[in-house]
Amino acid sequence: MSDPSVTGTVPVEQPPPVLSLESLSLSFGGLRALSDLDLRVGEREIVSVIGPNGAGKTTVFNVITGVYEPSGGDVRFGGQSIAGKPPHAIARLGVARTFQSLRLFPNMSVLENVMAATYGATKATPWESVLRLPRARREERQARELAGDVLSFFGQRLAGYRWDQPAYSLSYANRRRLEIARALATRPRLLLLDEPAAGMNPAETHEITELIGQLRNARELAILVIEHDMHVVAGVSDRVVALDHGVKIAEGSFDTVADHPSVVEAYLGRDPEALT
Repeated sequence: MSDPSVTGTVPVEQPPPVLSLESLSLSFGGLRALSDLDLRVGEREIVSVIGPNGAGKTTVFNVITGVYEPSGGDVRFGGQSIAGKPPHAIARLGVARTFQSLRLFPNMSVLENVMAATYGATKATPWESVLRLPRARREERQARELAGDVLSFFGQRLAGYRWDQPAYSLSYANRRRLEIARALATRPRLLLLDEPAAGMNPAETHEITELIGQLRNARELAILVIEHDMHVVAGVSDRVVALDHGVKIAEGSFDTVADHPSVVEAYLGRDPEALT
């Protein structure tokens, strides 16, 4: 390696990762949910988090999004510490998420569900909205346009006449897509997807796998995914992080992690021959 002082070249400073968990720990009383977890997600990178039930995967999302305050370590978004900030402040910075259990507004229309995600960034006061003053009308028009743009990304699945349908009338797979659309309407830089393929049949799982890749490319997002379906993980991941009981036990490519002895043991248990 050449010495910059000799060659006259100036080393290029690398930008911080979009998301960085640094020695992150979380305890609930005497229960250690996360232990010294390090995890990074770079620009336009898709990282999947896997592990058996109870491994701490959703807990990681809850710490990132401010539901829980870490007991130790730090959460950095774009180089800025967000540990302990309230969820609404973290969302405004550019972090959006979906949930393992759907959390839509079932009686609101598809379009209204997506528009609802934009109101955290509006400036009109309640009185301006009630009286339909110009700023409120302008922001509502902008919210409708943004919602339409986001929904168009999902093609015929959430197009046209579906905009006026109540969310509860959609198929389960389309409700999953609608929740992703609502997250996108916040204009995030980082998207957290909690089991996006849960409950889907093989054809729907294939579609959601393709969709995740398209989101990264078309919307220039960094994406962190929790997923149990290994076909999805293999199909979308630049890197995979495996957790067990809140501890990172492996990290690397899908093939590297899937074949790691600690990961195999976490999912399948210890080899019976090793116990004899």
